[in-house]
Amino acid sequence: MDKSNLLIIIASVSVFISVLLAIFLVTVKTRHRVSNVLFAVFLIINAIDMSDPLFTMVSDGPSNLGIFKNMLVFLQIPVFYLYVLSVCYSDFELKSQYLLHALPFLIANLTLLPRFYGVDMASKIHFIENRQNMVELKFNHVLLHVQMVIYFVAVFRVLRKSKTLYLENYAGKNISSYHWLFQFTVVLCIVYAIALLKNILKFSEYVYISEGIKAALLLLSLFIICWYLFKALNHPELFRNVDSKLKLVSEMVSEEKNNEEPVTNDREYNEDLLRLKKYMVEKKPFLNSSLTIQEVSGEIGIPVRELSLLINHQLGQHFYDFVNTYRIENAMNMLKDETKSKVTILEILYEVGFNSKSSFNTAFKKHTGTTPTLYRKGL
Repeated sequence: MDKSNLLIIIASVSVFISVLLAIFLVTVKTRHRVSNVLFAVFLIINAIDMSDPLFTMVSDGPSNLGIFKNMLVFLQIPVFYLYVLSVCYSDFELKSQYLLHALPFLIANLTLLPRFYGVDMASKIHFIENRQNMVELKFNHVLLHVQMVIYFVAVFRVLRKSKTLYLENYAGKNISSYHWLFQFTVVLCIVYAIALLKNILKFSEYVYISEGIKAALLLLSLFIICWYLFKALNHPELFRNVDSKLKLVSEMVSEEKNNEEPVTNDREYNEDLLRLKKYMVEKKPFLNSSLTIQEVSGEIGIPVRELSLLINHQLGQHFYDFVNTYRIENAMNMLKDETKSKVTILEILYEVGFNSKSSFNTAFKKHTGTTPTLYRKGL
């Protein structure tokens, strides 16, 4: 089997699976429809990008449709960025201002208007045959990779902020969604870095190496998409969001300093802290696996802002870790209780408010320095 046939087979399988998964995402009933649609669009654009070997097979030569298809790559990362926003924030809505993300795509197409879109077939063939010397294509490649760097930086900033907001305001298991998104983004970074190398070689004397990398990227992209969707579909509970209107504690502290007002005075701090601890011990709200700081605020009558500053700033703990401390203390008491020696660790972790073994083990080891099993054996 020659290389061209191999590329056609890989591209055919990749496009078929991508389109199939995109159709599934659009048609499946879910509360997270916007996220699903955005990722489906990302898959479709990616499938179009991977279809080069198939398009070449049915095309008679360079065409406006063919080059326009290639320019769709400028929409990949913006759509992925919007997808990340939709996963991270519960109040995400598609807005007309997001159309500005298509600006690089428009610029790339406008640069090709004079010497490709608006000329005859002979001029198009000349343009493609001399593509290594065409300033429009070089400009578009530079623009594409600058765009990638900017958007990946923006995605990592969104992930970092939303994860911090979650830790400061929620105490459930949904922190896992940010781990998955972070992993997927890192993998995409690697893929696009390889693509950058491929594109650099395309304008050099090592064009054959560029073609080899292209084949490898086709196969790699297929595995990455399947891996991510396998995780997402097998863990639908991962995708729960935070409110984008929430402020980071660091921002609130900065505002207090700018207003030259103390975050809180000692008397108020001590009173609020005693009220909070009494509530945690007596009412045991931490047994609720999806507890939020807003719920605690409503129960003890401390405004969310003041409560967030108290826990996340004054105590120096994220709300997530603060609540988990009570859960672990409760679990330790159960592990010490001889009457509960027959109760499994799995049953205990669910009873104290955790709903995943990994998060329980991580929090337990962080709090005690050992695992639940070793802790029980050491008693």
